[in-house]
Amino acid sequence: MKFGPIPVGEAAGAFLAHSAKLPGRKLKKGQLLSGEDIALLQEAGIESVIVARLDADDVAEDEAAAAVCRALAAGRNLRAGEAFTGRCNLIAEEHGVLAVDREKLDRLNLIDEAVTVATLEPFEVVAPGQMVATIKIIPFAVRRAVLETVLAVANETDQLIGVSPFGSKKIGLIQTRLPGLKESVLDKTLEITESRVADFGSRIFREIRCGHDRGEVTRSLNELKRGGADLFLIFGASATVDREDVAPGAVVEAGGTVEHFGMPVDPGNLLFVGHWDEAPVIGMPGCARSPKLNGFDWVLWRCLADLPVTGTDIMRMGAGGLLKEISERGQQRDLAEASAAASSPETRTAAIVLAAGASRRMGPANKLLADVDGAPMVRRVVETVLDAVGKDVIVVTGHEPEKVGAALAGLPVTLVHNPDHAGGMSTSLRSGLSALPDGIAAAVVCLGDMPLVTAGHIRDLIRAFDPVEGRAICVPVHGRKRGNPVLWGAQFFGEMQHLSGDVGARHLLEDHADKVHEVIVEDDGVLFDVDTPERLASLTETNNSAA
Repeated sequence: MKFGPIPVGEAAGAFLAHSAKLPGRKLKKGQLLSGEDIALLQEAGIESVIVARLDADDVAEDEAAAAVCRALAAGRNLRAGEAFTGRCNLIAEEHGVLAVDREKLDRLNLIDEAVTVATLEPFEVVAPGQMVATIKIIPFAVRRAVLETVLAVANETDQLIGVSPFGSKKIGLIQTRLPGLKESVLDKTLEITESRVADFGSRIFREIRCGHDRGEVTRSLNELKRGGADLFLIFGASATVDREDVAPGAVVEAGGTVEHFGMPVDPGNLLFVGHWDEAPVIGMPGCARSPKLNGFDWVLWRCLADLPVTGTDIMRMGAGGLLKEISERGQQRDLAEASAAASSPETRTAAIVLAAGASRRMGPANKLLADVDGAPMVRRVVETVLDAVGKDVIVVTGHEPEKVGAALAGLPVTLVHNPDHAGGMSTSLRSGLSALPDGIAAAVVCLGDMPLVTAGHIRDLIRAFDPVEGRAICVPVHGRKRGNPVLWGAQFFGEMQHLSGDVGARHLLEDHADKVHEVIVEDDGVLFDVDTPERLASLTETNNSAA
């Protein structure tokens, strides 16, 4: 790869190394410069730019990132996201535990400085749709030989990274009694433990309460085994202090093994693990009576996801093993879902279709009801939006709301009436934003009079969205002009609620230029709105010619 400054006139086909702000436009770092881009730079009086040019044995950053991501995702309950600016994310497809081979990850990252893979902490609980790893190509390209070496490590039989899904386990729970221990304490422990395992799709099929005596615990274990337990939990009335104590001694007496006692995790030190045939046995520490995160959770998650937990595994839990008491049981999924919404391009995206205007320049007719290919224009637009977004589509009405609503009959959309529509587009935008459901990470704002916008245009905007990478506002561009619709990240919804007049959110594009990502489209449908009878006539003529 060649890197450095060259005259603008020689830069076509090279990658722009640094963003260039132009009148009404911004060319982003990493953009492959076209002839039109060169013309814009020259018109702005820019004589030279710093670029990167690829050699014959180079693989462009997006292609390389996507190849590594696909290799790591294959067959491992993961999917590869879209590659942008040399980054491609791995997304979990199952609710489960993230398994990472640290040695292989280090080996991959040590191959060359150009290729990096970063993951979440190994053995974290992850949710479907959550980003669990990111692959980043540091320069604009990587040598093909380096990429092939990386792919060889990524494609090895034993997985480098994967999600082990939670299974549905039949869990037997034994609680022992001592004089003075209230039944209410045992009741509460059962309730908390049931909630703990239910979060991951398993259940306590039977609880047995018995005396704190090795013989009684042994008999209870045998009863649970006859009932078909997949996992045994033992909660002693007194903490286990030795391998020969009541609970671990009973496991051995019943025919099982105790593989490890104690763990370098606090709270959770006095835990033991073992097996009886194929079923894991966990001696629960006293802190497990609380729903707060503790060492028992770290072992339980792996058992519920069919990941082995050896004594060596437990002894390696000390780094990070000093736990803060902050995570209530049940919050793990909430945190995972919030992380997914905030950090992954594959997020929940809504759409707002503005269909409230009176279309004064069209005369007495309501342009939104004009026939386009045998259906009202607004219906064509909304059908396209639904095709791209799938759900969470808000349609804001104003002028002739009953007629517009009738034109959309049967479509799975939310109709919101804006009684102040005469106050301009901003009032309709505010109405649409107020109707968005919770959990929306971004919204595509569409105009009801742009029937040439395609579902592909909208999907390209959604794929481009990644606030972590600075692509928090995505705008379609054809030629030298920005068009509609525009995708806005949720971080801007507050500002958009304070807009006024009839210009929509246009000035926010300038205010947040560093967050704007231009998505190049091949046709001018993103520039064509029907705002005059002449435009409608040209649309009709175009459709008739196509037919």
